[in-house]
Amino acid sequence: MKKLPVTLAALGLVTYAGMAVSAPAGDASRGKEVANLCVACHQPDGSGMNLEGGESWPGLAGMNAEYFAKQIRDIKQGTRLSPTMAPFASMLDDQKTADVAAYYSQLEPTAGKGGENADPATLKRGQQLAEQGDWSKYIVSCKSCHGPGNRGAGEAFPGIAGQHAGYIEAQLKAWKTGARKNDPQDLMGSIARRMSDDDIHAVAVWLASQKPGNN
Repeated sequence: MKKLPVTLAALGLVTYAGMAVSAPAGDASRGKEVANLCVACHQPDGSGMNLEGGESWPGLAGMNAEYFAKQIRDIKQGTRLSPTMAPFASMLDDQKTADVAAYYSQLEPTAGKGGENADPATLKRGQQLAEQGDWSKYIVSCKSCHGPGNRGAGEAFPGIAGQHAGYIEAQLKAWKTGARKNDPQDLMGSIARRMSDDDIHAVAVWLASQKPGNN
């Protein structure tokens, strides 16, 4: 049977009318000072940390500023649960949030960790999921939302190439269980629920092994 191209818009999965949030303009020079709150976990260069068997902290360098700011707002409002981040997010008013987001957005993206020792079969499956998806399970490819090379597509879809495997895996599992729900129209949740834990691990380690960047 010939496969027909399917767009997310045609499926009714994504609409962004009314998503814009009024926010002050960010100043990266001020944001560098605010980032002193972040360096213990996210490192001075914004590279984050990938811990085996423990909590991983994402790389922030090069992250889209609007996406970054939205995550801080969601954590403050409780629409994204993050016990580790909540005390720090509560210290940031709208201006400080915009400033630190601007600061991290202009840093050079760093390489991800966690995919170095993955076996070839796991990496192959991860690449399939990231670049092609799996229509037998109705899993949409990562790049269909996260853009070419999975390096990000505007403020709704962050760059995930070069993000730490432990962080990607943890977030996909959170969407799968419903612990995280701040994605547009349950898009990530609906995909994660169709993925096995092995698939989640595979796509996480493959993405971590890719060259980081942003669009």
